Amino acid sequence: MPTAQVRNTGRSEATRTAILDAAERLFAEHGIERVSHRQISAEAGQGNNAAVGYHFGTTADLVEAIVARHSTSVDALRERQAARVEGSTDIRDWVSCLVRPMADYLESVDHPTWYARLAAQLATDPRRHAHFVAPAGHSESLRRTIAAFRSCLPDLPPPVLQERGEMARLLTVHVYAERETALAEGREPARATWSECADGLVDALVGLWTAPVTT
Repeated sequence: MPTAQVRNTGRSEATRTAILDAAERLFAEHGIERVSHRQISAEAGQGNNAAVGYHFGTTADLVEAIVARHSTSVDALRERQAARVEGSTDIRDWVSCLVRPMADYLESVDHPTWYARLAAQLATDPRRHAHFVAPAGHSESLRRTIAAFRSCLPDLPPPVLQERGEMARLLTVHVYAERETALAEGREPARATWSECADGLVDALVGLWTAPVTT
């Protein structure tokens, strides 16, 4: 590749990274609907207000790109954890495989994070939910983990199964988002580390899934 082309490619990647970083922070702090491409470009240090559209297209495309750059790392952590508990019939092992990789990933990042707050928005907004779910649908390790988890569940009526699944999803994203918000605001979170936060979440979710059903 010619030297000039290498330089241009490097600048383009640096610009894309700056835009992704700026967009993730602004979306997390202000909400996706309240942030314009112009604001993102300015925050990313781009003089051209069309930089976001040029590099990513629509806001939906930008959101998908943000999710994609995190989901690969989270999925790799889940795959390693699932391999360690393969064959287990303990529901706690599989609940942990579902929720702990996100905490482990956020723990590993050596700078302030915004992804938990963005994920909470995506998981609870019907218009954006697909952008959060779609990358997960391509994860073979997640599909295997969900199958193993379901095999450990007590026999629950379908409406209860659906209801508890929704509860578990909302609890997970909001617990992580609340911890991230507390850290960003300089408040003391309920748990000292992301790992301990995951411990508490696993405890709660195991209780949720195994709770008796009112008949």
